[in-house]
Amino acid sequence: MPAKGVSRVGGLGTAVGACVLLAAALSACGSSGGESAGTSKRSAELQLPPRHAGFDYQIGGAYPPPPGTRVVSRDRTASPAPGLYNVCYVNAFQSQPDERTSWPSDLLLRDGQGKVVVDGDWGEALLDIRTPAKRQRVAARVNRWIDGCAAKGFDAVEPDNYDSYTRSRHLLTADDATAFVTLLSRHAHARHLAIGQKNTVELAGLRKRTGLDFAVAEECAEHDECGAYAKAFDDRVLVIEYSDTGLRKARTGFGDRLSIVRRDVMVSTPGSDDYVRRVR
Repeated sequence: MPAKGVSRVGGLGTAVGACVLLAAALSACGSSGGESAGTSKRSAELQLPPRHAGFDYQIGGAYPPPPGTRVVSRDRTASPAPGLYNVCYVNAFQSQPDERTSWPSDLLLRDGQGKVVVDGDWGEALLDIRTPAKRQRVAARVNRWIDGCAAKGFDAVEPDNYDSYTRSRHLLTADDATAFVTLLSRHAHARHLAIGQKNTVELAGLRKRTGLDFAVAEECAEHDECGAYAKAFDDRVLVIEYSDTGLRKARTGFGDRLSIVRRDVMVSTPGSDDYVRRVR
């Protein structure tokens, strides 16, 4: 999700079922609601995002990438941009508000009184990943979405809300989060997708344990975090700033190393009154 109070509008919608055969060595996958079948990835090679590349963040709606763009991130319900490196956004640790009732009741995190724990900023129920068995069940559903990303031809996946444990009223731990994202990493790699760490700078040093390949960092310059991501991920960092001040700081400190874009807080599309997209 957008860091530190920034609105997220991506990840909306429910997927439709598609069974994907990605390689002869892989077994058939299950259906994934809200996505239509696409073309399987042509190469079995894992492709990492390029460093210091033109980048656009389109999780609020897909549109033709501006000139100079080499990397684009889009919601899992969208299609990849032809000829570019494409990252697929998936809300992995929390339920979209309109999808809450589609989750088994026992996979929604509940407090001691049995009330669902909700991320108040976004109205999203946190998913219960406290036990190995529940992590496997939640991952089974998220992995079907990852299968859909691979089927459409995305190069990588961006599982959002890695930091949901910080909003769980101490019911979830960092160990729960890292154990869960490790399951997603293994599955993404089996589908020949790279996988990015979304925000959560405090866990960046665990990337070798978790299998995460690159970072998607919102407002890292604004909050003096870009250096930590750059060190952990060897400069494979996609930076989104939501203010001109943040963009200036990002470019001053890391303009020759990281992939940086300034977007509006609604991550809107061209033609909208809110639309902002700058790289300088």
